[in-house]
Amino acid sequence: MPLTPEQRDEIDQQRSNPVQTRRATVPALEEILYEAFPALDHGFVRVIDYMGDDGAVVQAARVSYGRGTKKVSEDAGLIRYLMRHWHSTPFEMCEIKYHVKLPIFVARQWIRHRTANVNEYSARYSILDKEFYIPAPEHLSAQSEINRQGRGDVLQGDEAARVLDLLREDSERAYRGYAEMLNQDDQGAALDPNRSGLARELARMNLSLNYYTQWYWKVDLHNLMHFLRLRADSHAQYEIRVYADIMIDILQRWVPMTSEAFRDYRLGGTHLSATGLAIVKRMLAGEIVVQGDSGLSKREWRELMEQLGRSPDA
Repeated sequence: MPLTPEQRDEIDQQRSNPVQTRRATVPALEEILYEAFPALDHGFVRVIDYMGDDGAVVQAARVSYGRGTKKVSEDAGLIRYLMRHWHSTPFEMCEIKYHVKLPIFVARQWIRHRTANVNEYSARYSILDKEFYIPAPEHLSAQSEINRQGRGDVLQGDEAARVLDLLREDSERAYRGYAEMLNQDDQGAALDPNRSGLARELARMNLSLNYYTQWYWKVDLHNLMHFLRLRADSHAQYEIRVYADIMIDILQRWVPMTSEAFRDYRLGGTHLSATGLAIVKRMLAGEIVVQGDSGLSKREWRELMEQLGRSPDA
C-alpha cells in the first residue's frame, strides 16, 4: 500500500491541526496539504509545505521594474509577459516541498534535475519495505527502433507474460536475499539469533532498481516548471510522467495564473531554431520545402514536421 499506517496517522494529525498565519496562503492548495496522491502501484506525491502564490510572482516582478517605470495593471497579463519572455527570477520567489514515493530507477532519472533540495530515505539506517514496481501489461513495450531512449510497440501474449513473471520472480528473490543477509524481517526482528547479519549499507546493494524509495523534494517555482516541461512531455518516460502529471494538477491549485501561462507557452507551445523559423516563413509564402533542401538533418526535419502537425514525407 502507498502509505504506512504511521504515515496515515501523521497526515490525519497534521490535517486536523490548522495553524493561523499572516503569510499568503492558497485555499485550493491548503485543501490538499499533506494528502497523498497515488502514483504507479505503490507510489505517491504529497505537498508538505509551500511559500508564495501568484501574487508573490507579481510582487517580485514589480519591484524589479524600479521607480518611474510603467506598472502593469493586470496580474495575469504580467505573468504571461514574464513567461513569454523567459523572465525566470520572479518565479523563483515561490517554493514548494513534496514528499514523493517512487521506484529507484525513476528517482535516478528525476535526480538529474539538480536545482532542488533533496533528502532521501536512507537504506543505510533503515530497512526498505518489500515494495517494488511491476508495470501494467499495457506499459510493457519493446525498444523503439527510431529512438534509443523510447519505447515501441506493446509486448503481447506469452512474451509479455514471461516478462512480468521475470520481474516478479527477480524482485521477490532479491528481497529474500536482502532479508537473509540482514538477518532481519521487515519489522527488524532477527531471523536467526545465532547470526549477526550483514550491515544495511551493504545488504541494500542486492536490491533491483524497481524497489521503492522516498524523499522530500523542495524546489522553486521556476525550476519546478522546467522539470514539468520535460517530464510531463509526451516523449518522457511513462513512469516519471505519471508523477509530473500529478504535480501539474497541484501547480494549477497553487498558482492558477502561472499554471495557465505555463500550459500555454511551455507545454502547449514550441521552440523553433532560426533555420526552422525560416522554413516556416518559406512555407507560408507558398514555397514547397523538402528535407533535402531545408538545411536540417533528417531528425531535425522529422521533429519540425511533428511540431507543425505535418507528415515528414509531405
